[in-house]
Amino acid sequence: MTDMLAPLLRIDSSADGAESVTRRLTSLFVRYWRGEVRHRDLAADPVPPIREPYARLGRRVERRGTVPPADISALAVDEAERREWALTLPLVTELREAGTVLLGVPMYNFSVPAALKAWIDRVTFPGVFANALGDTRFVVITARGGAYGPGTPREGFDFQEPYLRAYLTNLGVRPDNLAFVHAELTRVGDIPALAGLEDLSEKSLARAEERILELVA
Repeated sequence: MTDMLAPLLRIDSSADGAESVTRRLTSLFVRYWRGEVRHRDLAADPVPPIREPYARLGRRVERRGTVPPADISALAVDEAERREWALTLPLVTELREAGTVLLGVPMYNFSVPAALKAWIDRVTFPGVFANALGDTRFVVITARGGAYGPGTPREGFDFQEPYLRAYLTNLGVRPDNLAFVHAELTRVGDIPALAGLEDLSEKSLARAEERILELVA
């Protein structure tokens, strides 16, 4: 059962703006959500890539074992490390405070957008999620221009769901708290090679919308 008292953290990573299928679907989820929603748009407000001072501070923290996030700033030895942690802490805090995390993830070059990867790299600071995400639910909504499901020619080209599933479960998210919703063949109107697959595209989108309504209920 979803804790409606804990905020929903919506994270969009598509660069497609108003044409984004993932944004359309995350908006559908939010429309029926009964509670607080916090929104982070990684395309409009990109997370800075991690730099050498981030790694330096991270190694120092890691050698001490699990350090509470509130105590990490005291371990920074210079302004560059303090700046990297100042960029990181707000992202870590909003993720730790969320009851449900809604990720909108288009497939770019068979994987996730660089904007999302930059967020992942920054929030995955050593030890900050130790035993913190066991009760957090993640709903990952993806859009793929082609078809990557079981039995399709490009089934083995999907490095999107396997990567995110491995990353999130390794971070401590329970498999039963992790749901994926895929909308496929979203580029049928743009790519001539996909002509004739419009019906399959519409059915995939309809199934995604139905699944989203089930998950938000």
